[in-house]
Amino acid sequence: MALISANFLVFFLTISLSIPPILTASVVEDLDNLKPPPDFNLTITNNCLRNPNLRYCKASPFDLHEIFKSTIVASHLCNISNNPNCVESFPKIDLHSQPKIAPLYLSFTFFWKYCPLTILSIDLSNGSLKGNFPFEVLNCSQIQQLDLSHNELSGDVPVQNFDHLPNLTFLSLSYNHFSECKISDKNFFKRFNTTSFIHSGLLPNQKKFRVKAVLLLVGFPISVVVTIVWFGWLCFWRPDFLPKFLQRKYKFTPSTLKAATNGLSKRNLVAKSSTSGIYRGILRDGNEVKIEIYWETISRESRRRFVEQCKILVQLHHKNIVPVLGWCDNRRFRAIVTKWIDGENLETWLSRSAPPWKQRVKAFIGIASGICYLHEEWPEVGYDLKTRNIRLSSGEPLISRFKFDHHNSSTKKIYKFGVFILEMVSNRRPLEDFERGETGFVEWVKIHYPDNLENVIDKRMKRTGHIVREATDAIEMGLMCTDLSSGNQPSWDHLSNMVSNIWTCKLSLATRVPMHTSSQQIVHWEILFGPETIVFH
Repeated sequence: MALISANFLVFFLTISLSIPPILTASVVEDLDNLKPPPDFNLTITNNCLRNPNLRYCKASPFDLHEIFKSTIVASHLCNISNNPNCVESFPKIDLHSQPKIAPLYLSFTFFWKYCPLTILSIDLSNGSLKGNFPFEVLNCSQIQQLDLSHNELSGDVPVQNFDHLPNLTFLSLSYNHFSECKISDKNFFKRFNTTSFIHSGLLPNQKKFRVKAVLLLVGFPISVVVTIVWFGWLCFWRPDFLPKFLQRKYKFTPSTLKAATNGLSKRNLVAKSSTSGIYRGILRDGNEVKIEIYWETISRESRRRFVEQCKILVQLHHKNIVPVLGWCDNRRFRAIVTKWIDGENLETWLSRSAPPWKQRVKAFIGIASGICYLHEEWPEVGYDLKTRNIRLSSGEPLISRFKFDHHNSSTKKIYKFGVFILEMVSNRRPLEDFERGETGFVEWVKIHYPDNLENVIDKRMKRTGHIVREATDAIEMGLMCTDLSSGNQPSWDHLSNMVSNIWTCKLSLATRVPMHTSSQQIVHWEILFGPETIVFH
C-alpha cells in the first residue's frame, strides 16, 4: 500500500483494530462520521508524488473524505483477508465463505472506485451474493484471479468489459444463474478454462442445443420443400399471385378463372349452352373480363390446334375486334379470355331502338372492316357473326366471339356474313323466327326478292327512296353471299368493293347538307360520318 505519515499510521491501525471482523450497520455509519486527520491531505499528496498511478490521484472531483473512507475499508479488508503485512502490501481480497460480510464489502463502491493497485486476487465465492454481476470488482483492472463461484448471481455477464483486464488468467463464474451468452462471445470462453463456467448458465444448454440442431436439420429441408411446393402451386394453379414478371403471359389456369368468377357462380353466368358457358369475371389485377369456357373433352391434337389459334388471337389488333387477353388449355377446362365490353349486342340494339338505316350501314361497314382484316392478316381465324355476339362499344361494332373449327372455310365465312347483312336489314332473328333457322331465313328473303322487298326491310325504319335502294343493294349482296351455287358466291375482294360502294353512296348523301339543316342534325351526322365529310349546299 502507499506510504502514509507516522501519525496517521498510528490512527489508522487503532481504527482498524477497533473494528470487529463483522461490520455492522453502526460501523457503516461510523465510517460516514469519520473525519480525515489534519495531515491526511499532505499524506495523499506525498503518496501521489511517489506514485502518480494511484487511482485516487486522478480522481475528479477529488473527494478527500471518500478517499479517507476507502483507506479505512482497505485496511480492515486486508486484515480479514489474512494478508501477512497489510502495512506494506495488500495482495488479495479473500471473503470466501463469508456470506455475512461479502455483500457488505461489495456495497462499498467508494472502495472499489479507488481499488489498491497491489490487489492481484479477489475471492468472493460462496458469499451469498445475489442480483446482477458485480461490476465494481472490474475497477481492479490489474487483478490476475477472480472467483465469483457458488453464488446466486444472475443476468448478463459484461463479457466485453473483461477486455480491460489483460492480466486476468483465472476466472470462476461456476454455479450461478447468469444468462446464456451469445455465439459472438465465443472468444471469451476460449480465453478461460471450461471449468470456469460449470453450471453458470453462460454456456449453451447442450440438450437444448441438440434439440435446436435437430429442429434446424429437419426443419430447414422441410421449409425448403414447403416453399418449393408452395411456389409450384402458385406457378401451376394461381400464377396471378406471383409478381408480374414471373407470370406467364396470356396463359390462365382453371383456378385463376374460377377465382375471377366466384367459383363459376350463377351470378357471373351470362350465357350457357350444352358445350360452353360465358361468364363475367374480375381478375386479381382488377381487369374485367369475359370468359368463354368449353366443357367438352377433346383429343390431344384438337387441344394443340386450340392453343395454336389462341396464340394467334392474342395478336389481333383492330378497332372492330374485341381484344383477346389469353386462354386456358386444361384438358377438361378450355377457355378464351377477352376484355369485357359494356354495352348491348346488335340483336338487342336492333329490336329495342329500331336504328335508322345509316347507323345500320355503319355497323355492317365496321364488321366488314374487321372481317377483311382477319381475311388478309389471319385467314385461319374463325368467328361468330350472329347479331347477339356482336357487341357495341362507343358506337363501334365489335366481333367478340371466335370459333375453332378447321371446317370454317372461306365459303362458310362469306355465307355467315351474308346472313348478318340480311339480319341488319330485316331485323329478323333466324334461329327464333324461322323453323329451319338460317336456311329458312335465307329462303324467306329469296321468296320476297325482288318484288316484295318491303316485307323484308324493317318496317320500323324510315324508308325513303334512296334508303330503299341502298337496302335493296344490301339484300342483293346478302343473297349473293348466301348463294352456295358453284361460282355465284362473291370473293372477299368483291365484297370489299361492294361495301365500299354502299359507304361511298351514303357519304355522298350525308355530306350534301342543305343550308336550312338544323344544328342538332348536323352534329348527329358529324358523329356518324366525321366532321371532315360535311359540305353545305
